[in-house]
Amino acid sequence: MLKTPELPDLLRLIDERSTAFRAAIAAAPDLDVRVPTCPEWTLRDLARHLGSGRPFWAAIVAAGPADAPPAEAVAARAAVQEPQEREALLAWLAASTQELLDTLRESGPDAECWTWWGKSQSPRTSGAVARHQLQEIAVHTYDAQVALGAAQPLPEEVALDGAEDFLVTCCATSSPWPHEPAVVEYHVSEGRSWRVTLSADGARIARIAAGEEGAAPADASARGTASELVLWFYGRTAVDSLELDGDRRIFDQLFAWDPGI
Repeated sequence: MLKTPELPDLLRLIDERSTAFRAAIAAAPDLDVRVPTCPEWTLRDLARHLGSGRPFWAAIVAAGPADAPPAEAVAARAAVQEPQEREALLAWLAASTQELLDTLRESGPDAECWTWWGKSQSPRTSGAVARHQLQEIAVHTYDAQVALGAAQPLPEEVALDGAEDFLVTCCATSSPWPHEPAVVEYHVSEGRSWRVTLSADGARIARIAAGEEGAAPADASARGTASELVLWFYGRTAVDSLELDGDRRIFDQLFAWDPGI
């Protein structure tokens, strides 16, 4: 199991990125402006998504181990009506974030709960929920900034863990890789690297220790800053934002792969 940041650090960063998101909403001249990186949504839609999603995940964590999201969490999310007036909307967003933070703090990092990533290398725990929630909030904060024409890179501390979280949560799986076995490496300029091994056993992720890079040549590799890597993983930037080496078809196969099928 790959080591993740401590829960207090995750909670601090969730609070910081949520504050940055609210700042973008507060500065927007019009909440009905389209979000280019979420083309079906306006800024108001994006705010509703974040505002309704944090209590949803708080309810999931509070419910403990489960085979599916708690019914009350699903119903509450479906019934959400976000405030229309901006100041009330900002207060609602702050309250929803605080509900998530309070629940995660009370549960601690090791409480078991339902998650959608059962076949990944991420545990089904409140700590893993906090880790992934940080990335969702961080990427959507970037989306809001893009809509304002003021996009900023993800903070280094957020992006470094975000790259690893994406790999172990969204990429790692025990579902068989449907193509020729391959090894892919990701390297970020902040000094961290990961190796993805793709085979009939699925996709498994490992950090590359210092001095180990290049010990066994990868079939494909990608390099960039941690922020560039995370934004590429989540489809916010084009492939040309990174330096790619080796067989680029493997990246196309990875993006097209749905392990659930």
